[in-house]
Amino acid sequence: MSCYKSMTPAELNAEYEKVLAQAESLKGEGLNLNLTRGKPEKSQLDLSNPMIATLNEGWMCDGMDVRNYGCLEGLPSCRKLFAELLGCKPEEVIIGGNASLNLMYDLIAKAYTHGLKNSPRPWSQEPVVKWLCPVPGYDRHFNVTLSFGMELINIPMTDEGPDMDLVEKYAADPAVKGMWCVPKYSNPDGIVYSEATCRRIAAMKTGAPDFTLMWDNAYGFHAFEGPLADLPDMLALCREAGNPDRVYEFASTSKVTFAGAGVSCMAASVENLKYILSLMTFQTIGYNKVDQLMHVRFLKDRAGTLAHMEKHAAIMAPKFRAVIDALNSEIAPTGTAHWFEPKGGYFVSLFVMPGTAKRTYALCKEMGVALTAAGATYPHGIDPDDSNLRIAPSFAPMDELVKALEVLCVAVKLSALEKLLGK
Repeated sequence: MSCYKSMTPAELNAEYEKVLAQAESLKGEGLNLNLTRGKPEKSQLDLSNPMIATLNEGWMCDGMDVRNYGCLEGLPSCRKLFAELLGCKPEEVIIGGNASLNLMYDLIAKAYTHGLKNSPRPWSQEPVVKWLCPVPGYDRHFNVTLSFGMELINIPMTDEGPDMDLVEKYAADPAVKGMWCVPKYSNPDGIVYSEATCRRIAAMKTGAPDFTLMWDNAYGFHAFEGPLADLPDMLALCREAGNPDRVYEFASTSKVTFAGAGVSCMAASVENLKYILSLMTFQTIGYNKVDQLMHVRFLKDRAGTLAHMEKHAAIMAPKFRAVIDALNSEIAPTGTAHWFEPKGGYFVSLFVMPGTAKRTYALCKEMGVALTAAGATYPHGIDPDDSNLRIAPSFAPMDELVKALEVLCVAVKLSALEKLLGK
């Protein structure tokens, strides 16, 4: 197989007929496969089934009966567990429900209705609110800020994190109120922010006194190849830089234990948490402490959690290797796409020939494979290059994944050939 761009028109047409025949054959198989959301597969969920039995040890934890009301900030033992995992202090952590996204949405909502601790006024009273969005990124993040009418600004990602020259330029605007970040094994690229990038984010000058760094450490414990990547404690970096109230960090056990019954947390300065808890007291008496107790008993501490995640890695690594092997063998020789090879997280970020991502998505659908929609990794669902596709290999059984990758590779090649031939 040769690079498509170096082929003669006759060679391109011959390759096109060959790949088109492969696509027609795959259509005839009546496939119904899915590579959309990054959900844990059943065997990963089964790893945590013993957690439920820990409730047989009784209902008391930290001197309280977890079945009853109270403890809005979360069980002290659970706050300590997350502090160990994040590298911060227990008093800088509060515990939420199963989805950290709910805590993120709630924080933005509070900023709009009440303002944050350092806000001159509620954000709803600002003439315009702008937000920085590293791209490609997480569609649910973008949609949270879009749902409040924010103007979203694309920030290209680099190998070390967001383009900091652009971040610093835009952050000087008082209307820019914050930025989304997935700093470790980013969604979807799998990039780990460098320490230099983290320090620049912590120390940069901002036009808004309440500039809010939404630091979603969703994959902080989710390595599947090599050692777990290091990430500085962003709370400490911001404190050292004189901006202690800038960052709100989020994490959860959604992809550690049970996605539907995990525990989430928000970490921030003690003063920020005091303010947020003063508002939360009107909306809930407390989150699910029974879940918190199970997690404390099952995971125990950082070492216990990382040992548990090694079991996840044994399931995840072969699937990601299958994706990379397929792309390396089928797509790399054609010169029509490039991709990152993540060492952790839940996605592979594939950049096909500009102008062909939507067509690739449509071709996959015609052949019976569902992908996350082209453009979903950009605000408003608009990828200016029509190039990025997010591949989620975790949920499909291996045999289905291999078949889906066969379809994907055919679709990537066919869409590229169509573009090169002007079809």
